[in-house]
Amino acid sequence: MTTTSVASAAELVKMLASTGYLADEGLATVGYLSLAMERPLLLEGEPGTGKTAMAEALAEAFKLPLIRLQCYEGIDATQALYDWDFTAQILHLRSVEAGGGEGLSVAALENSLYDKRFLLARPILKALQQSPAVLLIDEIDRADDEFEAFLLEVLSTYQVSIPEFGTVKAVIPPIVVLTSNRTRDLHDALKRRCLYHWIDHPGLAREVDIVRTRLPEVPALLADQVVRAVQQIRATDDVMKPPGVAETLDWARALHLLGRPELDLASAAASIGALCKYREDTERVTAALTRILG
Repeated sequence: MTTTSVASAAELVKMLASTGYLADEGLATVGYLSLAMERPLLLEGEPGTGKTAMAEALAEAFKLPLIRLQCYEGIDATQALYDWDFTAQILHLRSVEAGGGEGLSVAALENSLYDKRFLLARPILKALQQSPAVLLIDEIDRADDEFEAFLLEVLSTYQVSIPEFGTVKAVIPPIVVLTSNRTRDLHDALKRRCLYHWIDHPGLAREVDIVRTRLPEVPALLADQVVRAVQQIRATDDVMKPPGVAETLDWARALHLLGRPELDLASAAASIGALCKYREDTERVTAALTRILG
């Protein structure tokens, strides 16, 4: 077995649970297959459903470095791959001149400028160099078509060619997790390269388990009440952003820090900023909580 191998989806469930991440059968199965087939894992779903946390849990479970590439509009290959330390290169040139290196050939001088010590590895190159590692490509839907094409090429071979330096190939392919909030559709070519899973909001029982596992200090009654309230809020159609598991955890922790053993209307209203991030949702959720708790 290699560092990143597991015998079954059930074993992966146990490994992830040891980090506090509770994966359902569907996610654990596609995660296991992604590891066994050495294919990237593409996770889509609403914000706060645990997509990024899955990559973090994999890194912790396998005791591997987590290398994160946060995507944004306008990101290009250079920002994801590598750059050269121009300041250090200039200092090197001056050092060569001061040391009487005029006799060096142009080719030798150029080769010395593009030495490994001047190469600034960005996340993708760093993941290839440090592999085995977990490479998290977060919110790929924010990037553009050109970046997707570049990414597809890298993920097909797990290697990159640097003109001045040579080819860098991962000895062991990194565990690659891509996340998307589906603000736009990704291209079919990238999707075909990956194994895909949609992460939905968990059901009542599993979300209670998540809160109890991640926040064992929160009283059982409070954890159950918070999750039931969040589940009812999600079921309504008039909130701009349904709260995710991340918000459930924040809210439960906030109420516990306020010293509340159970959920009441006053403490719920006072801590609503941990659950809602839009003014309109704050008003709607406060009204909903009045109905739920009143």
